[in-house]
Amino acid sequence: MSVSKKYLKSKPVCKVTFELQDLDAERVAVVGNFNDWDMNATPLKKFKNGKYKATLDLESANSYEFRYIADGSYINDSEADSYVWNEYASAENCVLEL
Repeated sequence: MSVSKKYLKSKPVCKVTFELQDLDAERVAVVGNFNDWDMNATPLKKFKNGKYKATLDLESANSYEFRYIADGSYINDSEADSYVWNEYASAENCVLEL
């Protein structure tokens, strides 16, 4: 699991790539407060090498909560910037600091 960040010089945007590997799943998505936790909004594309990837343009100088969903099960990213407890889900969400 990994999240990579590429800041744009021309505007206050960061290209964030979410990547998972070594996962046997039919459907994988990333959900967070950047897409209203909509499991259909940001699917990860599966590549031949077994990796799943999606890239989003997110506004810089913000903090975002997110998680992955793989075949209906939530997964946290082990390389997230931090974690925050979510009472609604009774679980920790990953935090992305831009």
